[in-house]
Amino acid sequence: MKILRYNILIALVLIAVNSSKAQESLPYLNTSLSFDERVDDLVSRMTLEEKVGQMMNDAPAIPRFNILAHEYWNECLHGVARAGKATVFPQAIGLAATFDADLIYNDAVIISDEARAKHHEAQRNKSYKRYEGLTYWTPNVNIFRDPRWGRGQETYGEDPYLTSRMGVSFVKGLQGDDEKYLKLVATPKHFAVHSGPEPERHFFDAITTERDLYDTYLPAFKATIVEGRAYSVMAAYNRYMGKPCCASHQLLDDILRKDWGFDGFVVSDCNAIRDIHDYHNYVDSKEEAAAVAVLAGTDLNCGSRYEYLKSAVKAGLITEDEIDVSLKRIFKARFKLGMFDPAEKVPYASISMDVVSSDKHRTLALETAQKSIVLLKNENQTLPLKKDLKSIAVVGPNANDLEVLLGNYNGFPFQYFTPLDGIKNKVSENTKVYYEAGTELISKEPTMSLVPAEFLSFDGKKGLQAKYYNNHEFTGTAVATRIEEVVNSNWNLNPVEGLNESKFAIEYTGNIKVAISGIYKLGLQSHHKGYTLAIDGKVIVDNTNKPKRRVIDESIQLEKGKTYKVDIKYYHEGYPAKLKFMWASPEKTSFEKAIDLAKKSEVVVFVGGISPGVEGEQMPVNSKGFDGGDKINIDLPEVQTELLKALHETGTPVVLVLLNGSALAINWENDNLPAIVEAWYPGELGGTAIADVLFGDYNPSGRLPVTFYTSHKELSPFVNYSMKGRTYRYYEGEALYPFGFGLSYTKFNYEKLKLDKNQIKTTEATKVSVKVKNVGNLQGEEVVQLYIKDLKSSVKRPLKSLRGIKRITLKPGKSATVTFNITPEDLQFFDTILHKYIVEPGEFEIGVGPASNNFETVTLNVIN
Repeated sequence: MKILRYNILIALVLIAVNSSKAQESLPYLNTSLSFDERVDDLVSRMTLEEKVGQMMNDAPAIPRFNILAHEYWNECLHGVARAGKATVFPQAIGLAATFDADLIYNDAVIISDEARAKHHEAQRNKSYKRYEGLTYWTPNVNIFRDPRWGRGQETYGEDPYLTSRMGVSFVKGLQGDDEKYLKLVATPKHFAVHSGPEPERHFFDAITTERDLYDTYLPAFKATIVEGRAYSVMAAYNRYMGKPCCASHQLLDDILRKDWGFDGFVVSDCNAIRDIHDYHNYVDSKEEAAAVAVLAGTDLNCGSRYEYLKSAVKAGLITEDEIDVSLKRIFKARFKLGMFDPAEKVPYASISMDVVSSDKHRTLALETAQKSIVLLKNENQTLPLKKDLKSIAVVGPNANDLEVLLGNYNGFPFQYFTPLDGIKNKVSENTKVYYEAGTELISKEPTMSLVPAEFLSFDGKKGLQAKYYNNHEFTGTAVATRIEEVVNSNWNLNPVEGLNESKFAIEYTGNIKVAISGIYKLGLQSHHKGYTLAIDGKVIVDNTNKPKRRVIDESIQLEKGKTYKVDIKYYHEGYPAKLKFMWASPEKTSFEKAIDLAKKSEVVVFVGGISPGVEGEQMPVNSKGFDGGDKINIDLPEVQTELLKALHETGTPVVLVLLNGSALAINWENDNLPAIVEAWYPGELGGTAIADVLFGDYNPSGRLPVTFYTSHKELSPFVNYSMKGRTYRYYEGEALYPFGFGLSYTKFNYEKLKLDKNQIKTTEATKVSVKVKNVGNLQGEEVVQLYIKDLKSSVKRPLKSLRGIKRITLKPGKSATVTFNITPEDLQFFDTILHKYIVEPGEFEIGVGPASNNFETVTLNVIN
């Protein structure tokens, strides 16, 4: 009997071994074959149902082929996002402000290292969730044509050339330089004409001329595909010229694949396939929507509407062979990522978690933040400030806020420094640093702040008791129970061990006792699922039916010395996970306190602007001046200007630091304040970088990637996609601050501008050079910019176009000669009769200087 059992065991082992060998010998696992051959073999073995399942972002595992589940939805706009702790670089608009493509490449290399490390760690833990994959939906290379667009902060600004240079560098840094394997898949988005309005994006039809399409909206996409070799593209929600972008043969087949030779895969924006039927009313059924998208070239659906491909095949709307075309494109990407090959063959497979937020990575994040900061005004050398000032008042709604460091599509850092932190760390130990917000960001209501620990108690201890549950019913054993002195939690920054990060609930209980009788505003600030606040058993704030609203508060009379019971319930589902218990007390207002601090300080540093909480991707924000993620006007919020005027009247010098993702019409501020600094959303070390600039440890060298207009009244209607009157290339008015502008603490002179050849043929190239000298007293970096204008064109051409950027570092008294190549590509435009790019003979103005409104010029003659 024992011999029989032994023989059976041996037989089973042999069967398993032979089966394993047979599996390994399958062509799709044979690494000696080409990726195309392997993909063809794998797809040929799959059923229609399996194929369709692999064409949606949350592709399931197929165990019989050893195919692991893969989530295609991953984000890394300026650092690995929504996947725990990571190095957070400045928001994309800040990256653009560096005008430094080499730096952005290095940033992307670091980001891709961290993305790879997180993916490998997830795989080791057999986790295949969203934000743990290797296909990343970035960069955003849409043109920031209008400063009212809330998502403009995600772009590289308003200029096609600058956007192209930044986009190509970012794509190359993400995808790696191996000849065979991809480090990540980069996905330029949102193809092709997409820039608001946010509330209308699911049904909006963008209309342009053919020349605007080819001369403004497409160049950055073309560069990231042809030069950058991006292996994926995201098609936009909206329609273009009447057709949904995800169903546009013109965009996805004629231009992308036939004209540019794109051989990767196209993914829809999330639920954009749904929009084809539900909002664009382009077809009559869900099956038709799925079919027309695939046939046009949208290979992967972020969403679930490709489930209808199975019934679409039965209805004869699409064939299985046509589905195979898209599926093969998708799987080739996975093969190129090394997902079907032994780890030792894949050069990126050994990157481990110790690289995440390493000292090297954080150092580069600081350098990037420093280079992104733009000095807009510095009257009478107000800056840099002395570190040994007796006192500084730090005022403003953005002075001590994490959100404005991070922007959107962000990760969370291990450590961060706000502007207040940076200033405190920079000044001498004898300098008194006072802080008061002074105002809310956009509201004239009393400034809300955290309820301090001294007014909260539980069982004789300061604070409230927090109980954490992995459900929304508050049932079972709590995952954690602890006292929290203040309710100011960000569970992405500080996760609780054992807590389900995507769905959990918390109950805070305890007491509140105030020191002053009066009317208090009590409220909660949070995200997503919902929350309630009860005082003495009465619910005064209920946000369970309006889960997307960010802040809700209520006024209540509280008596000095009386104890009131507090009960807060927080329900979380989604991302991010934050909660604050806020109040406004009846004592002296924050506005008044800020004025008092200004009067006793040597200088005021006001840190204002706006925030990603009011400008961004379609969001339920309808506060004054904002609509659904977009801005209605481009003014600094009135409450901030009101406070700035009051601070100015004290006679204490006021330095304005802006944190924002888009241009602002700061006319009064420009006319009345001595120094203004633009810092964007500067990342985890933004506060340190700002302090470095304010106190002279870094000489500012950032440049504006967008035009700062004097008013939104200078702009065309937001829904009008014509470039007439838009951006520095077509705007004929006088800007408050022009594109490419930025001051330094030193001064540079330009001289001896000359062309290598003053006359060339339309097919020839030439060079232009200029001598740049540092005539100031400090070492500094200068961003030398090349602009070209067609002086005698047969069609309407831009007033000028950026065609070259070079950063140089010069010590005082030193000079350098900077040379740019000028090629036919720099002189061309799209001819709408011939339907191709051409160079016309004529005269071209060649300008080199530090900004779009400040350059020396020479004339280039172009002949046939």
